[in-house]
Amino acid sequence: MTDTSGQVAGAGHEHQPRGRAPAPLPDALRLGHVRLQVSDLSRSIEYYTSILGLEVRNATGGSVSLHAVDEPAPLVELEERAGTAPIRANSRLGLYHFAILVPDRAALGRFLAHAARIDVRIGASDHLVSEALYLRDPDGLGIEVYRDRPRSEWRIANGELAMASDPLDMAGVLAAGKDEPWTGMPRGTVMGHVHLHVGDIETASRFYHDALGLDRVVSSYPGALFLSAGGYHHHLGVNTWAGRAAPASEHDARLLEWRIVLPAVDDARVVAERLEAAGHTVSREAEEWLVRDPWGTPVRLVGG
Repeated sequence: MTDTSGQVAGAGHEHQPRGRAPAPLPDALRLGHVRLQVSDLSRSIEYYTSILGLEVRNATGGSVSLHAVDEPAPLVELEERAGTAPIRANSRLGLYHFAILVPDRAALGRFLAHAARIDVRIGASDHLVSEALYLRDPDGLGIEVYRDRPRSEWRIANGELAMASDPLDMAGVLAAGKDEPWTGMPRGTVMGHVHLHVGDIETASRFYHDALGLDRVVSSYPGALFLSAGGYHHHLGVNTWAGRAAPASEHDARLLEWRIVLPAVDDARVVAERLEAAGHTVSREAEEWLVRDPWGTPVRLVGG
């Protein structure tokens, strides 16, 4: 994608997407942790701690919570289930990747240097709004680690936010780390977005935009749609790059659920009621609500 207008998306105003939802979600929306089903918990713990630098908390016989350094809230929960098989890339509908947002370019540079030292295979892209690194865990589940550019540097092209998948300036990212040691996923790291394989973009839009309330931010990217609240580049990406693949089954390594955290419980309740009114089945667990998208991927609504 290229910028054809020269308009900056942050200088003195917030870019409001032309794909505003009929009933938009609150600007203060954020994402909570993801729950993943894995085949071998010990192997996964080793990966997520030694490579991603997450800290283990609340370990039980078959599950564990993983946190950034000194952060009380988890980023990832792992659950081992007997008979789970690893997956190949783009072979199932469901998780494409979850994306861990680090505080700044220096943190991304330290992580990149760490990955290079231990010879971890990674992909890399400059998305104009962000700089991103890509990995796969031992079960084939996709992970992104990224940093955002300041909103004042985001640009608008043809009425929507300009995004691309350009080569990453690896040398520049490494230089930002200033050869400082990697000491784990730093404080201030959060879940930035989730990206899903879906069967059809318009069906996904009817669920996530029309019913749930995420704004359509970028719809011109081939085979994909990016949605968010509050003018962010995306809290959710959906794509059809898995073709006619089947949804992940109970025997696959997979995303068990992802979380949308709204400012208050009443906000979550309103969204749940809107989803029910649109014909979707919503289950309530205490003050949380769980709904599945058209391909069975669960999203949990909570008040924060």
